[in-house]
Amino acid sequence: MTVIAPDEKAEFLAILERHRLDESDFLVQEGGESDVVDDVYPLQCFFTITRRSTLKEREYRIGHGTQWTAAFEKDLNKGVFG
Repeated sequence: MTVIAPDEKAEFLAILERHRLDESDFLVQEGGESDVVDDVYPLQCFFTITRRSTLKEREYRIGHGTQWTAAFEKDLNKGVFG
């Protein structure tokens, strides 16, 4: 089961489009066990985004209460992914 919500996936794709980056150049891998947050939004976990062309990667916390899409875009702006 994925923790990435449909609106987060849409925002991720919009960020890539804004930066003129190809979705196929990025690999998203969820890892580890999910943490229970509460009864309404029960899941949080870590995942890694890897840019295939540069092999640069960054880990993000995803799930309820996280702002991973904003953190991802900041990292793109700072050149973290090359």
